[in-house]
Amino acid sequence: MRTSILILVVVAMGTACAHAEPWQAPAGYTQMPIWPEAAPDAQPVPGPETVTVSKELLAGKPVTAVTNVTRPTMTVFAPKGTNTGAAVVVIPGGGFQMLAIDLEGTELCDWLTSRGITCVLLKYRVPSKPYVWQCDCRPHNLSTSVPSLQDVQRTMRLVRFHATQWHINPRKIGVLGFSAGGYLAAEISTNFERRLYPVVDAADKESGRPDFAMPVYPGHLATADGKLNPNVAVSNRTPPTFLLQNEDDPVDKVENSLVYYAALKKAGVPVEMHLYAEGGHAFGLRRTRFPVSAWPRVAETWLETIGMISN
Repeated sequence: MRTSILILVVVAMGTACAHAEPWQAPAGYTQMPIWPEAAPDAQPVPGPETVTVSKELLAGKPVTAVTNVTRPTMTVFAPKGTNTGAAVVVIPGGGFQMLAIDLEGTELCDWLTSRGITCVLLKYRVPSKPYVWQCDCRPHNLSTSVPSLQDVQRTMRLVRFHATQWHINPRKIGVLGFSAGGYLAAEISTNFERRLYPVVDAADKESGRPDFAMPVYPGHLATADGKLNPNVAVSNRTPPTFLLQNEDDPVDKVENSLVYYAALKKAGVPVEMHLYAEGGHAFGLRRTRFPVSAWPRVAETWLETIGMISN
């Protein structure tokens, strides 16, 4: 996972323009705090929230990274055209050190809303376990990612609480996460009954269980000896899952998807896994010469198959 941070830092911060200010949602969208007051279990961070835009390009575009998030927010992107009623909470990656807020965030919302799906972009707290900024290390790479997971749990409940207001079917709310966000997608899929924070308001009476989950090049799921992370306790209540990873991923090894797939299969959870020979890590939706670039259409077909959207 240290390598994943280095890759993102080199791309997003190697030659970059940084501003010590909170990330703001694109014009026309409302960004709202997910906690009415201070977030629970607040942790110290090395500085103010900072937005860094790379000068170097990834697939022809810069990358925007957000660091030192202490006030988590969500931004709701309404669907364009016919509303399918489905909603997806998008969880960017960044090794729990930063958030790739466009590569694995806003760009995903543009795709989802174009398909009639409400997108809820989560800006969750980082740095967070299992990354420890004081030592720039991960002493336990498989630990539960509190407080980031608290933010995901809260967001799932808020989306379900506001489902009628936002024209969402409360039985069609899923999660889509990348890399560290993919781990969070697996965590919320298996820890939805494990409340990590005290009840705040009426929204916290709602279920935190996603109706479907899409971990993309996830990390932290496989132990060194090839077993499933014991903090991700798969059961027959784990939601239908779509897994995507490249076999040459040098950051989060393909074993993360393989062990999670095997556990889901054993528990009788509907699961679909797509592995590609090449394509590396941290590509989001950006098109490259590799076949994995076609994955969004494959994912749409899966969503149709499980009844979340219509063809």
